[in-house]
Amino acid sequence: MIELVDATVTAYGPPDGRGRASVVTLLHPTTCTLGERRIAVVGANGSGKSTLARLLNGLVRPSAGTVTVDGLDTVRDGAQVRRRVGFCFTDPDAQLVLPTPLEDVALSLRRLDLAPADRTRRAREILARFGLADRAEVPVHALSGGQKQLLALAGVLATEPTVLVCDEPTTLLDLRWKRVVDQLLDGLDQQVVQVTHDLDAAARADRVLVVDDGRVVHDGDPRTGVERYVSLMTSGSGR
Repeated sequence: MIELVDATVTAYGPPDGRGRASVVTLLHPTTCTLGERRIAVVGANGSGKSTLARLLNGLVRPSAGTVTVDGLDTVRDGAQVRRRVGFCFTDPDAQLVLPTPLEDVALSLRRLDLAPADRTRRAREILARFGLADRAEVPVHALSGGQKQLLALAGVLATEPTVLVCDEPTTLLDLRWKRVVDQLLDGLDQQVVQVTHDLDAAARADRVLVVDDGRVVHDGDPRTGVERYVSLMTSGSGR
C-alpha cells in the first residue's frame, strides 16, 4: 500500500530581481492512498505528474509531508522501498547501462545475492520470458526501440517488485511495440502505476489521477478522469 500524506515537492527557481533564490512548487500538498491494481496518472507536460510518480519509490524526496510504501518511509527506508517499487523511465537508454541484454539483466539480479552462474541462468530465463532470448548477447545499441523498452522492463521486473511505476513507457514506441508493452503491463501481477498520455490506457485503469499545475484535480473514476483531462487540454487551462 502506498500512502502520501501532505506530500509536497519544491525546488529553487531563478533568483528574483534582488538576487534572492525563488522557490517553485512542483507538487502541492497531496494526500491519497494508492491500493488499486492499475492506476493511471495523466496531465499536461510540466503538470507535476512525473514528480508525483517519482515520489513513489524515492527518486524524488518530498520537501514536506511523507510518502510510505507498506509502512516504509521513502526517505528513511529508501533502499527497502526501491526493492518493493520498480521504476521504468520513458527512454530505456536511461536505464540500460551494460553492453548486452544478458549482462544488463544479470546486473539487476545482483541484489538477490545469487552465485554468478545462477544469475546468468536466471537472466536467460527472464529474457526468454520477455521474448528476448535470441537477443541475449546482441549489443544493446543494436536493439529496436521496442526491444530496448522490453529489456528495461525485464531488468526492473527481474527482482520481482510488488509495485511497478512507469513514466510514459510507450511514448517513444511505434504502434506495434506500444501494443506489445501495453499487453505486458496489463498482464502483470504487480500493482502498476502508469504516467501516460494514452487515454485508452488510462481508461483501462481502475483509478485515474489527473494532475494540473502541481495539483491533483481528479482522483477516482477513469472515465470521468479522462473527460476532465480532455477538458483541461481543450480549454487551454492545462499547461
